[in-house]
Amino acid sequence: MSRVNIEPADVRDAREILDLQKLAYRSEAAIYDDCTIPPLMQTHEEMEADLDENLFLRASHEGRIVGSVRGRLSRETCFIGRLIVHPAHQGKGIGTSLMNEIEKRFPEAERFELFTGHRSEGNLRLYARLGYRVFKREKISEALELVYLEKIMLPGIRGQGSGISS
Repeated sequence: MSRVNIEPADVRDAREILDLQKLAYRSEAAIYDDCTIPPLMQTHEEMEADLDENLFLRASHEGRIVGSVRGRLSRETCFIGRLIVHPAHQGKGIGTSLMNEIEKRFPEAERFELFTGHRSEGNLRLYARLGYRVFKREKISEALELVYLEKIMLPGIRGQGSGISS
């Protein structure tokens, strides 16, 4: 695969990111047998509002968006959400690159937090490999438990790919 560019997204990217999100989350919907998960139900207007409230990064390959992630800082915590990679481009390091870049974009964050579903084994493996540790679980329904993960940054280790969680 040739080079993938990662850069901030803006409102002009809303439709393409939303379409990619809906494609990428089909596999999650299948895992939980639920086509009404929020990423699949999000509207274009809601996506534009999210773009106003979060920093979105887009991964582009040959002029097309093939991945995205969003983050926002609240006090010392950066909340990361909706890491997506086009199914045809998964397993090529794009998700890891997006995660590393979103962390770099929030140098003031002392902690990063995200969540995924308990059956999303690929996501859980990726986040563990990136230094995230489970700190909370929340049962949403009989079929879904959310797993919350965090990565605590210690002074002087940013950019070295290290995170220690308490």
